[in-house]
Amino acid sequence: MVRRASSTIPKPIAGVVRVAGVLVGVACLAGIAGCRLRSSSAQIHSSAQVVRPYGTVGYQPSHLTAGFGTRTEGGLAGRVLRVTRLDADGPGSLRHALEASGPRLVVFEVGGVIDLGGRSLVVKEPRLTIAGQTAPDPGITLVRGGLGVETHDVVIQHLAVRPGDAGPPPWDPDALGARRGPEGPVFSVVFDHCSATWAVDENLSISGPADVATADGPEATAHDVTLNRCLIAEGLSHATHPKGEHSKGTLLHDGVRRVSILGSLYAHNRERNPRLKGGTRAVLVNNLIYNWGSSAVGMGAWGNTRRLAGAEAAVAGNLALAGPDTKRRELVRGLDPGAAAWLRDNLVLDRDGTPMPAAGSTVRLLAEPPLWPGGLEAAPAWEAGEQVLRCAGARAGRRDAIDARIVRSVIMGEGHIIDSQEQVGGYPRRQPTRRPIEVPEGREQRRIWLHRLAAAIDCDAHLDLSPLERRLGRTGSPR
Repeated sequence: MVRRASSTIPKPIAGVVRVAGVLVGVACLAGIAGCRLRSSSAQIHSSAQVVRPYGTVGYQPSHLTAGFGTRTEGGLAGRVLRVTRLDADGPGSLRHALEASGPRLVVFEVGGVIDLGGRSLVVKEPRLTIAGQTAPDPGITLVRGGLGVETHDVVIQHLAVRPGDAGPPPWDPDALGARRGPEGPVFSVVFDHCSATWAVDENLSISGPADVATADGPEATAHDVTLNRCLIAEGLSHATHPKGEHSKGTLLHDGVRRVSILGSLYAHNRERNPRLKGGTRAVLVNNLIYNWGSSAVGMGAWGNTRRLAGAEAAVAGNLALAGPDTKRRELVRGLDPGAAAWLRDNLVLDRDGTPMPAAGSTVRLLAEPPLWPGGLEAAPAWEAGEQVLRCAGARAGRRDAIDARIVRSVIMGEGHIIDSQEQVGGYPRRQPTRRPIEVPEGREQRRIWLHRLAAAIDCDAHLDLSPLERRLGRTGSPR
């Protein structure tokens, strides 16, 4: 066990990296109290069950313990906005709720697919929680558009976003992301249990202006962001991106710092699993990376047009498994001079279970973590990888066919980098569902209620991992 200051680093824990509480409890941005929202004209099947507040007797939620930016409460104590329609816009839509001002908690009384029709959603008003765990099965999936954050104190939970290639030209959306734009500082943003697939640009990125240097200060770009138990997969390779090939997982743009990527699954992205550009600083802990192409974790010192400080990362307890499309064998690759990483307990395996190197020769190895969130604990790599397969994604306890197929491909050692969603079944079509919700009053009551709803869909305790264990023999030396 390695200790630094008050932080515990690799230590076995039952849920791998646990960023609970504020992730599960951080939900709230305001809605318009007392407003009446019209129903969708689409046919909606009603559930007989009303989701009612849970009591507190005998139950206390976990409190958030780790991850940069996760102390935010988002919109937990704000007004409640109810999404009652699956339309792309208009009263009762998700877009209508996101464009409201003030602290707000967005909840869903419908489940199904929201077709954005090529118009991505952008969050510009701060103090927001999007609580996807409140939706009835099959949950909420956004298609033909993405969801970006350009403000602070935002928590997004239990959403699937799948843009695909069927948008109006020019068409190169991210699925999810946080970006420092003209609206002001971007910080304290949490993506918790989200699925981001089929993006034309990156699946889930943290970005801002080009060539931001350390001397510019943290507010010059996005900072203090956590990705927790997300599924980031099948970035489209040869689709509609103006640069051509562009299957990418996550980009940490020039100067972005204090980013935590925890307990997440990267699968079938050719590059950027993630990619740390010049001046970035991040921790990558207890993730599973599968079937990358030319690079898994890429690092360097270059920004868009000039050389910045070298990227630095703490990389601990990650499981990397080569797949059918994997060309480069190392976990961390220096894409240009300047990459520096602290490595502990990472397990990197070829398709037959043969160990592969944790870092390429151009990566400078650090004796201590360059940064580490207080309270974060890392599990051993294999244990962490199994927990990722059980728990990553929007509704891991009741996965849709898309996420289930991706997870199965990791277990079986199958799957490929794709050019279009049409190669893997196309956009989902689901029967809309409805379930009325009673939202409790009070911050702690809401925290408990949201935690309980999330716990019901967070993990698949019955997922059969034996083919993976047999295929790889659970071998390989931590490094």
